Amino acid sequence: MCNLYTNKTAVQEMADLFKAQAPRGFNAPADVYPGYPGLVVREDDGARAIDQMTWGFPVRLKGMKPTSKPKPVNNARDDKLLTPFWKHWFTAPAHRCLIPFTAFAEAEGPKGRMTRTWISVADQPTAAWAGLWRPTDEWGDAYTGVMVDATEELFDIHDRMPVILHPDEHEAWLRAPAEEAITLVRKYPASRLVVDRTAEPWFKAKPSASDTPSLL
Repeated sequence: MCNLYTNKTAVQEMADLFKAQAPRGFNAPADVYPGYPGLVVREDDGARAIDQMTWGFPVRLKGMKPTSKPKPVNNARDDKLLTPFWKHWFTAPAHRCLIPFTAFAEAEGPKGRMTRTWISVADQPTAAWAGLWRPTDEWGDAYTGVMVDATEELFDIHDRMPVILHPDEHEAWLRAPAEEAITLVRKYPASRLVVDRTAEPWFKAKPSASDTPSLL
């Protein structure tokens, strides 16, 4: 699963790239964690818009106290898209979205000393991850990213990877019926991915709520 990604692209640059309307007065956080805000591109009344949403659908697990915070389900497995939890949001084109990113991270190394391995897309400096979104009572609008089995070359890092879309597939993901959209849920060629193993510790301090920018 993917629990961290980064998006270092300026909002206006993203808007131009994805042919979307950009919000004014917004400065997005670069690193995005589950339960924190990130940016998505979605259809809004026939046009594309960039929105800020919380990464992860809120879920209360069995046995959780009523006062406990929900858990963010930030990844949707490809083989679960037609199960009751995801089906409505996947089959409704209006609830699919694009998740812009410049790299996603996976943890590597022994427990307690894991480091961040960043994976980017060589032929797309800013790429789009296939996503779903829905309104929630707990966090407002929230989104999740669709995952697929990783290419064999990446299995030593993780056995799953985000569904990375080609630019000419963006329109279909946002508008096509489910039977067409499902054909886009596939692996991205490893030959077009760049792996950057770093010494960054996997567990680093996350931004506090007061540090997280929001729409003005």
